[in-house]
Amino acid sequence: MNSILIIEDDQVLSTMYKDKFTLDEFSVSTAQDGEQGLKKALEDKPTLILLDLVMPKMDGLALMKTLRADSWGQTVPIIVLTNLNVDGKILNGILEYKPVYCLIKANTTPEDVLTKAKEIINS
Repeated sequence: MNSILIIEDDQVLSTMYKDKFTLDEFSVSTAQDGEQGLKKALEDKPTLILLDLVMPKMDGLALMKTLRADSWGQTVPIIVLTNLNVDGKILNGILEYKPVYCLIKANTTPEDVLTKAKEIINS
C-alpha cells in the first residue's frame, strides 16, 4: 500500500486531503508543522510527501533542505502545495531542493492532487 505524509498546518485542508487519499486506499499520516513533519517523514518513510511551504516551527523550504541531506530523504518524491505567489526567488528556493511538483492550492482541486500523486508514484 502506498503511503503519504501530508504536512499542512491548515486543519481543514489537511483533513480534506487525508480523506481524499484514504478513500483511494492510501495509508495517510499528517503533521501540523514542519518539525513534526520532518520527524514523521524520517521515521515513517512515506512513498510521497505533500508539503505546505508556510508553516510554524519550520517552513517547507527548511524541511526540504534537511530532508534532502538524509540518504532516504534525497529521493522521496515531494509535491509542494502553496498559495504563495511563486516568483523567481521563491521558485529558485523551491527548485534547489528538488521537489517533484509544485501546485498552487487556489488553482488545484483535491482530485488534481490525487491524480498527480498517483502519476508520480507510478512513474
